[in-house]
Amino acid sequence: MRATTIHGYADRLSVAPGETIELKVSCEAPGRYRADVVRLVNGDTNPDGPGFREELVETTVNGEYEGRYQATDVGSCVLVPDPDARLLTAGAFTLHAFIQPTTPGKPMQGVLGRYARDCGRGYALVLDEGRPGLLLGGPAGAAAVFAPAALQASLWYSVAASYDPAARRVRMHVRPVVNSVNSLLSPAVVDARATVHEEPADVSVADSGTPFVMAGLAAGASATRTDDHFNGKIDRPALWARVLSAAEIEGLATGRAVTDGLLAAWDFAAGIGPQGIAGDEVLDAGPQGLHGRCVNMPVRAVTGWNWRGHEEDFRHAPHEYGAIHFHDDDLDDCCWDTDITFTVPADLASDVYALRLRLGDAEDHIPFFVLPPRGRATAKTLFLVPTASYLAYANDHIVHDVPVAQAILGHTSVIAEQDLYFYGHTELGLSTYDLHADGSGTCYSSARRPIINMRPKFRHAAGTLWQFPADLHLVDWLNASGFDYDVATDLELHQEGAALLERYQVVLTGTHPEYYSGAMLDAFEHYLGNGGRAMYLGANGFYWVTAWHPDKPWLIEVRKGESGSRAWQAKPGEYHLASTGERSGLWRNRGRAPQKLFGVGFTAEGFDRSAPYRQLPDARDPRAAFITAGIGADELIGDFGLIGGGAAGYELDRYDLALGTPPQALLLAASEGHSDNYPHVCEEIFFNFPGMGGTQDFQVRADLVYFTTGKGGGVFSTGSIAWCGSLAHAGYDNNVSRMMRNVLTRFLDPAPLPPLG
Repeated sequence: MRATTIHGYADRLSVAPGETIELKVSCEAPGRYRADVVRLVNGDTNPDGPGFREELVETTVNGEYEGRYQATDVGSCVLVPDPDARLLTAGAFTLHAFIQPTTPGKPMQGVLGRYARDCGRGYALVLDEGRPGLLLGGPAGAAAVFAPAALQASLWYSVAASYDPAARRVRMHVRPVVNSVNSLLSPAVVDARATVHEEPADVSVADSGTPFVMAGLAAGASATRTDDHFNGKIDRPALWARVLSAAEIEGLATGRAVTDGLLAAWDFAAGIGPQGIAGDEVLDAGPQGLHGRCVNMPVRAVTGWNWRGHEEDFRHAPHEYGAIHFHDDDLDDCCWDTDITFTVPADLASDVYALRLRLGDAEDHIPFFVLPPRGRATAKTLFLVPTASYLAYANDHIVHDVPVAQAILGHTSVIAEQDLYFYGHTELGLSTYDLHADGSGTCYSSARRPIINMRPKFRHAAGTLWQFPADLHLVDWLNASGFDYDVATDLELHQEGAALLERYQVVLTGTHPEYYSGAMLDAFEHYLGNGGRAMYLGANGFYWVTAWHPDKPWLIEVRKGESGSRAWQAKPGEYHLASTGERSGLWRNRGRAPQKLFGVGFTAEGFDRSAPYRQLPDARDPRAAFITAGIGADELIGDFGLIGGGAAGYELDRYDLALGTPPQALLLAASEGHSDNYPHVCEEIFFNFPGMGGTQDFQVRADLVYFTTGKGGGVFSTGSIAWCGSLAHAGYDNNVSRMMRNVLTRFLDPAPLPPLG
């Protein structure tokens, strides 16, 4: 069935009994659609496995609804409400800002002003095919005056535009403000002289009736919808109710203040504190306090026009971080209206659910996770759903756009109808593996949008299951094996900390818990040190330093640093997260390698085929007998599976004492036979040289590891994303399933695990 004519999303990913979740639906074709709550058991349609499984849940919201199309406005900007038209409706004025355009050749980009495109009223500083200009309009007509020379990409400029209605003249003043580090080019090759252009303009400027907009233009009078978004950075925008002199404008270009006639001066650095810049508010340091608000999460905590390169933490030099980076494809929240409101019944079991939508032959599932009652556990086992990682990959285009992803597939990518849909619908937002239209990396990802690849039945373009549908392999196995479990997401882990984990005897991860906050790691460290038991059932976990936005729990932020397997890298000086102020990048580069908590950490990835594990001497250690019970000493572990044909594949983690694997850890098995499509991870390669692929590098492997922790706790780690894809083989009667059942059964036994060290 197709997911091209109906789709939706929820206002939250997790919800407890008695709480309400709001579901938003959009139909591209008219008609009535059917909505039903279902419990998701298995999301894999592969005929070699048990097949897709869902169970209908009878609820009061099940039924038919009238469909409608809901539009999404993308592109970030700042809106300043101005109902009293205090930001000038007539008279002389000057606009000024430092700007660094990143797509200057793009037609018509609003920089700042109060202008309505539909009626041609108001005023605005703009950029059109590289040339800065001023738009003016009133009842008698409109005018547009542009400087003669186009701006270059990724260079900082001081741009001012003045209008003198008495003289009927516009003056544009443009000057590069390039230093050794703030721009793409060196000041040695940039002509730093100012360009002044004057031109007559016989216009009576009239009130546009719109908010004052930065990084866009109002789409219509009295509207808050914006178009013509600006790509690039804006710093220190300001407005005066007079024509500034050439000397005053030259002073502005060097950072001097001009207060005479000032109407507004927005300070994007205001509010920087020890915890970073979390909010959307933009403060006006001028006399009227006309504060604005960011729309669609432009990037803050970025270097400004006066950054000198001496300090890379924006909290330590806020005056050099007074810029905001805007993109015409930013998205925070689709802001659709709610179609269905579902209050979770008190007796609905904690599990993985979805609202299934059907319109004709089109179908979509909106997943959500029902928690146990707040503050309680209803089972001894917790499945901790890695939703931060789901968001990091949400609607990713990596196989289509990133050459290395295509190279390590080892086969032709598999493009499904859903891929074509979200690839062609940029209004659904980007993943943290994608680049914005201006080439900068995407550091925010939101749950408040349809996430086409976070669906049961979805097969990744790599030709397999990935993230959410792959984690349903574990859910399916828990059900088939008769284990009771609760479900919570890593957002609850971030918010509640170790208190969440301590309600459970055992915590199971998903297949790819890659994106983690410091609070989440702290919670696991406390839990394991106090007798908790964890089963890490994936690979490439606990990798990127990630923040949950403190005011918007549907949003994550990550900035890719100088190392790690990454699709982009943050610009110099921009490695710190605006949400929290902490440095992003790899956790191992901040002294928290995954090996320290889970015994294994990322070592390789490849997508041609998976491999089995060969047992090592530690598998025969009497202290590991409960793990290998019923498994022959010569058996290969997982030489079968739905993910690449084996239990060790796609992404791999290894045991490494030098990175913090506990010395008492038992190395039970290691995978073998990986191809050269599995290259060793780049963060461990200091010089490029041949021989780093799976056929030659012994570090390209997945390791099965078991160790004990304080107070009778323990950890079992599989080191492979493909592990859970092998659980259902042969009707769940196989050595991967048997080992999982052995470990989970013993971990559920409250008797302390005998210490290994």
